Amino acid sequence: MCGILAVLGCIDNSQAKRSRIIELSRRLRHRGPDWSGLHCYQDCYLAHQRLAIIDPTSGDQPLYNEDKTIIVTVNGEIYNHEELRDKLKDSHTFRTGSDCEVIAHLYEEYGEDFVDMLDGMFSFVLLDTRDKSFIAARDAIGITPLYMGWGLDGSVWFASEMKALSDDCERFMSFLPGHIYSSKTGDLRRWYNPVWYSEQIPSAPYDPLVLRNAFEKAVDKRLMTDVPFGVLLSGGLDSSLVAAVASRHMAKVEGAAKWGSKLKTFCIGLKGSPDLKAAREVAKYLDTEHYEFHFTVQEGLDALEEVIYHIETYDVTTIRASTPMFLMSRKIKSLGVKMVLSGEGSDEIFGGYLYFHKAPNKEEFHQELCRKIKALHLYDCLRANKSTSAWGLEARVPFLDKEFINVAMSIDPGWKMVRPDQGRIEKWILRYAFDDEEKPYLPKHILYRQKEQFSDGVGYSWIDGLKDHANEQVTDAMLANANFVYPENTPSTKEAYYYRTIFEKFFPKRDFSWIFMDPCSLIHELIVICFSFD
Repeated sequence: MCGILAVLGCIDNSQAKRSRIIELSRRLRHRGPDWSGLHCYQDCYLAHQRLAIIDPTSGDQPLYNEDKTIIVTVNGEIYNHEELRDKLKDSHTFRTGSDCEVIAHLYEEYGEDFVDMLDGMFSFVLLDTRDKSFIAARDAIGITPLYMGWGLDGSVWFASEMKALSDDCERFMSFLPGHIYSSKTGDLRRWYNPVWYSEQIPSAPYDPLVLRNAFEKAVDKRLMTDVPFGVLLSGGLDSSLVAAVASRHMAKVEGAAKWGSKLKTFCIGLKGSPDLKAAREVAKYLDTEHYEFHFTVQEGLDALEEVIYHIETYDVTTIRASTPMFLMSRKIKSLGVKMVLSGEGSDEIFGGYLYFHKAPNKEEFHQELCRKIKALHLYDCLRANKSTSAWGLEARVPFLDKEFINVAMSIDPGWKMVRPDQGRIEKWILRYAFDDEEKPYLPKHILYRQKEQFSDGVGYSWIDGLKDHANEQVTDAMLANANFVYPENTPSTKEAYYYRTIFEKFFPKRDFSWIFMDPCSLIHELIVICFSFD
C-alpha cells in the first residue's frame, strides 16, 4: 500500500501551497514510509508516499510516460503488469520496474478506456499535461481506499485517506469502487460491469475443480513481490485455504530463498482464544514459520483512539475487528515483513454469515451476495487495508480477485445455500472444492470448521471488554439525547456512541452519513434486518 494525494486546479500555486500539500501528504506517510514524491504542474499537484514492494530501488512515484507529459500517482499493485508491458514494448519505453508505471503508458495508448485491462488492486490519479485533463479511478471492489473532495476555490482533491482532505475540502466523499472520474466530462462513471453486478440469477453448474483452479491462480498472482511476505492465519477456513495454497506455490516466488524457504504465518488473540489454537494446528499441518501474538483487553482499549484515527469509521463491527488486526500489523512489521495475504471476501461471495441460513430462496440469496460484495469497500476492505497500512504493511486479498469473483458468482446460487439434509453447511462448495483425498490441502475438521467472527475468534472477552468500557464512558442521559447530538447515523448503543465521540474528535462537525452510506449499502442493511427475522 501507498498513500496518494492529488490537488488539481487550485488558484494558489505559491510556495506556501506546495508546503501545504507536502504537509497534508505527510499525514499519509504511515501508508508509505519508504519514500516521498511530489510533482507540480502549474496549479496541479500529485503527491505520493511509497511503500516499496515491487522494484524497491527505482520505482519511486509519481511515475511518467516517456516525455513526462503524463504523470500518475498510484496506490496498489497491478498483477498483470508484465503481460501489459509486453503489449506495449514495441512503441513504449519504460523507465522503472514498477508494476504501476504501465498505467501511464496504457493511457497514452488507449485513452480513458484502459482501466478494465488492469488486474489488481489500485487507486490512482493521472494528469495529462497535453490538455491539462485528469482522471481518477478505483479498483473493482474497493480494496484500496480513495476519497474525492472539492475546495472553495474550485479545486478537485483526491486522497487515500480522509485525514488528508478533511481540513482543506469544503466537502468530500468516498470514491465509489469500480468507477472512473474524468475531468473532460465531469462525470463519475462505472468502468467495472461484470455480469453479476446486475444481480440476475446465474445458472452455471458447480465444478469444484474450476473453482479450485481459479482460487489457486488468484493466490499465485498475489505472490508477486520483491520483499518478505506472509499470511494472516486465523485458523478459519478462508485464511487457512490462503495459507495452504500459498505454501504450495512458495517455490515459484523469486527471491523467496533469501527470506527462508517456509511460508510465514501470523495470528493474534487473547490468551486461550479459539483462533490461536486453530491457527497453531493449521500452521503445524502446513509446516509454516508461525508467529503467535497475544494482546490483552486493556491493550486493545488503549489503542482504540489510534485505531479509529487510522481506519476512519465509527462502525461498531469494523472497529471491533480492526483493533486486533491493527495491533498484529505492528508486530508483523517489526519482523521485517512488508506484505501479507488475507482471507477477506469469502463470506460475501459464498454466503458464509449465519444469517444466510434463513434465506428463503436462491434468488434472494444471490441478490444479497451481490449487495454484500458491493458494500465491501465500506467494511471488510476498509478494515483490512487501513489496519495494516497504519504500520506500512500491505494486505492482499485473493478472494477478491476479479477472475475468481466472476467464476464464483456465475455458479447457480442453489449450490451455495445451506442444505442440512444433504450435509451442506455454509460455504460448502468452497470446502468441497479443496477436499482432496490424495493430496489434502487441510485436515477435514479444519476444512469443515464453522465460521467464527474475527472479533470473537480473537477471544470472546474482547467484545465484553469493549461494551463494559463504553458503559463506563457513556451515561444513560448521553445515549437518550444521541439523536440531537448526532442526528445522522444516530448511535443506538453506548458502544456506538463512544466510538462516535472518538471519531468526531478527529473529524469534527461534518455530516459523514453520505460518506459511509451509498444506496447499495443502505439496501444491504435493510436486507440484513429482514433476513434476521424468523
